[in-house]
Amino acid sequence: MFRSVRSQRKRRGNAEVQMAPLIDMVFILLIFFLVTTVFTRETGVVVNRPEATTSDSLDRKALQIGVDPEGRVYVEERRVDLIALRSVVEQKLRAEPGRNVVLIADRDTHTGTLVEIMDECRLAGASTIAIAATKN
Repeated sequence: MFRSVRSQRKRRGNAEVQMAPLIDMVFILLIFFLVTTVFTRETGVVVNRPEATTSDSLDRKALQIGVDPEGRVYVEERRVDLIALRSVVEQKLRAEPGRNVVLIADRDTHTGTLVEIMDECRLAGASTIAIAATKN
């Protein structure tokens, strides 16, 4: 009826840490963070945006075109020549009709370059073209 302490220790065996549930839990956390993370699409170029007091926000689905101070154009982290910009914008707008175009230009970009880019976007079929600014 009563067992000795020695026989109880023998029956239990060695204490082990089960690694399989721990590894499963790490993978579940990894999948959770990957699924819930919001990835923002940027233009592929770091710019110093101009400031404006009356800036409004547009939807995140807008096609973002980056322009650096030297006038180089970037669409979705890929450098694009001004000559090829119209066809690239046409393809993007054909894939998602009604999409807005946002120019994210550096404050030191020449106005003539911005006008050329806006013309190419308009010829590609963009109905709404905006210039990004930071609200002060």
